[in-house]
Amino acid sequence: MRQSKNLDLFLKPGLKICYVCQFTLIIFLLVCLTVIFPGCAPVFSELQSAKLVGPGHLEVTPSFSSVSFSSEDESGHVQNHYGIQAGLGVSSMMDFRLRYERVSVDIQDMDGGESLGVNVLGFGPKFSVVKDMVAAYVPIGFAFGEDIEVSETWQIHPTLLITLPISKYIEFNPSAKVLIPLKGEQDTLVAFNLGTAISTNLEKWAIRPEVGFLYNPGENGHFIHFSIGFTYFIK
Repeated sequence: MRQSKNLDLFLKPGLKICYVCQFTLIIFLLVCLTVIFPGCAPVFSELQSAKLVGPGHLEVTPSFSSVSFSSEDESGHVQNHYGIQAGLGVSSMMDFRLRYERVSVDIQDMDGGESLGVNVLGFGPKFSVVKDMVAAYVPIGFAFGEDIEVSETWQIHPTLLITLPISKYIEFNPSAKVLIPLKGEQDTLVAFNLGTAISTNLEKWAIRPEVGFLYNPGENGHFIHFSIGFTYFIK
């Protein structure tokens, strides 16, 4: 992966940083400059199904994600995401979705310790392809925060969502997306997610555990997230 031009903004004079910290910072900044999503390592979790909420209806999903990086040489925890997303039914064929994520990275090896963070905002339409089973989601998003050049972070994430009912109480929600930067200096990434929805009434609420994988084609290593979300439907 390439080292971000913005890395020197964090490397202040007199600050001694070990190799592991530099590696973590580079990964963090690359991730934060490849948003949605949303998304910041970038945000590549979904935590939703292929179903639409219906005209005038609303769904809200707070969530938490733990993101790690793994390769032949390095592996370990990178960051945590604290997020909330909402979907509003515009018509029987389309929802509009909005998502905010706060991404937090703790750099334990810096002198005195330090915490880095970035905000990510994503939004876009979700279209039904096959009712309640297949949907297309096309969010665009950006990162913002201290020392973040917003204009450099815009991305679009075309996403395919699939929902497979397992039982009355469980759904399986696989998805795939391409993370396309709107600035040519960054790499295009791909992500795959495997999620479920568990509830006694899937029309009213759902617990959403999910695991996902993010790849830079042609590069070694990948990101992996473990997430949990809770969806509540307001109808």
